[in-house]
Amino acid sequence: MVMLKRRGLGLTKAFLVLVGISALFGVAVGTRRGNGSLDQRSHRHRHSGHLSLHRHRQRGGKEGQVLHRSKRGWVWNQFFVIEEYTGPDPVLVGRLHSDVDTGTGNIKYILSGEGAGTIFVIDDKTGNIHATKTLDREEQAQYTLTAQAVDRHTNKPLEPPSEFIVKVQDINDNPPEFLHGPYYARVPEMSNVYTSVIQVTATDADDPTYGNSARLVYSILQGQPYFSVESQTGIIRTALPNMDREARQEYNVVIQAKDMGGHMGGLSGTTEVKITLTDVNDNPPKFPLTVYQMSVSEDKVPGEEVGRLMAKDPDLGENGQVNYRFVDGDGMGVFELSTDSETKEAIIKLKKHVDYENKRLYTLKVEGSNPHIDPRFLAWGPYKDEATIKISVEDADEPPVFMAPSYTFEVEENAPAGTVVGRVHAKDTDVAVNPIRYMIPQYTDIERFFSINSEDGLITTAKPLDRETQAWHNISVSATEIGGHHQDTKVRVNIRVKDVNDNPPELANNNNEVFMCESAIPGKSIQTISAVDKDEMGHRQHFTFSLAPEVAHNHNFSIKDNRDSTASVVVLRKGFSRLTQDIYHLPIEINDNGLPAMSSTNTLTIRVCSCDTKNTILSCNVEPYVLPAGLSTGALIAILACIVILLGKELIFGMFLPLGLYLSL
Repeated sequence: MVMLKRRGLGLTKAFLVLVGISALFGVAVGTRRGNGSLDQRSHRHRHSGHLSLHRHRQRGGKEGQVLHRSKRGWVWNQFFVIEEYTGPDPVLVGRLHSDVDTGTGNIKYILSGEGAGTIFVIDDKTGNIHATKTLDREEQAQYTLTAQAVDRHTNKPLEPPSEFIVKVQDINDNPPEFLHGPYYARVPEMSNVYTSVIQVTATDADDPTYGNSARLVYSILQGQPYFSVESQTGIIRTALPNMDREARQEYNVVIQAKDMGGHMGGLSGTTEVKITLTDVNDNPPKFPLTVYQMSVSEDKVPGEEVGRLMAKDPDLGENGQVNYRFVDGDGMGVFELSTDSETKEAIIKLKKHVDYENKRLYTLKVEGSNPHIDPRFLAWGPYKDEATIKISVEDADEPPVFMAPSYTFEVEENAPAGTVVGRVHAKDTDVAVNPIRYMIPQYTDIERFFSINSEDGLITTAKPLDRETQAWHNISVSATEIGGHHQDTKVRVNIRVKDVNDNPPELANNNNEVFMCESAIPGKSIQTISAVDKDEMGHRQHFTFSLAPEVAHNHNFSIKDNRDSTASVVVLRKGFSRLTQDIYHLPIEINDNGLPAMSSTNTLTIRVCSCDTKNTILSCNVEPYVLPAGLSTGALIAILACIVILLGKELIFGMFLPLGLYLSL
């Protein structure tokens, strides 16, 4: 017997002693510290114990001294109640008894603390404590109560209050649970055996410190022989080598957690783990066929698709990417290769025109290879494959083909109608050759300068041509096959009109008028003149200048030919007066020295102006009097006579003299 924990200072003459009711079954009541094997067996009985309140007694010691068992460390201030008990009667937890109780009924036992009066009730006469409700250790593991003995009539305490504990004894009533399931995991295909995939963890609400109720063991119920699980940690690992994603990608694994250390009678819980094998590049590309047959019509244009092929690779993403290229064949310069970004197919396209009549079959060798290689699987390679493509050229009814992409001819201007310009030639390249008919579409020769022989393609002029009006004629000639599908084709014909010296030279536009000062010095050049010619100037051709024969011996001006297709106008005398005569007309003859030579006479107008000492022009008669065309000299004199009569003698003298000078030159 061991002294119970007491409240208050000092202990009068009573103390608590636990007497085991369970002794009826030959089992001690209480929990042994450090060794629960005896407790676990004894506490599964429905009876707990007997708690006695009594005076201090001396056994083998002095009075007032509490005796302790030295060999067996029992805790005597605890009662135990098995959880989840569902018997027909309230569970007897224990009994309170005071040694002052003589059995006369004068002692009243009082119970207070957690659950007193609701969960735990006491018979105030006998001191028996019962549990009225089923207890759940997972809700509350223990209850702290206080016992007291008082006088029934006066309620005077006969013993100091004593505190004790009622512990709810655990039973294995909670199965393990996987709180985070179901689980999803990924592991690369072809992983080594024992590669860690994922760890699953279960929890058990039972007491982990008591027995094996919460000691869990993991096992695999579904997923063998592909995966295994470590029994103590719940780590799932691969169990087979060379698991191939292409053969199977998804695995549903069921893991069980069982308490009681996995022994029979334990409770269990399961969870599902969905494991996906991720892809690695362990498959080379492979063409389904070794030889592919394709065809292309000869009328197809470059850029058109000829055919497709694809190397199969069951890997995913970049592991299954395939690059294509030509590695050999006589069509490498005629066809080109690209990849469809959507379908991943190799596309064969026409790069150059093909001709059925020249070559009817092309052979190509194409390679498909993985650009991303996994070093771990190099020995499984090579990661490429080859296939042969045979492309046959199909005959098409083609339009005639001109022997040149364009034609350029020359013809002299002014040539008579019917002059030969040149000849175009087209042929039918089909196997069945058809005759050709030629024509000039009118919209390319609106004025119909040319005509063509429909049978032989000979082009002639239909009218004379003028180079100065149109130096080039750009026309089209159409060639149409007679028979078949009447297909036609056109070619551009450029006709250059060759120059003939049929235009005389003329004074340049800025050389028609010259201004000179009244004080011009004899022998001085007052202007340099040049000429223009609508004809083409030959390499050695140049212009020469001279005065017209009718003014060759005048005493006012002369022309000096500079021998560079320019000439200088030179003053021969001095004493020019604007008031006497302000305008001189100088006819000049210009020769172009061509074959045949052409010449013309052009009039140069020279205006006399007043200048300052620095020969800066001050004023000129910019609006000279122009005689009406078609009037004779007599008519002019009659008009002047009328003016003289009206204006008087002084005005007559002032105007007659300048007019006479003007007419004299």
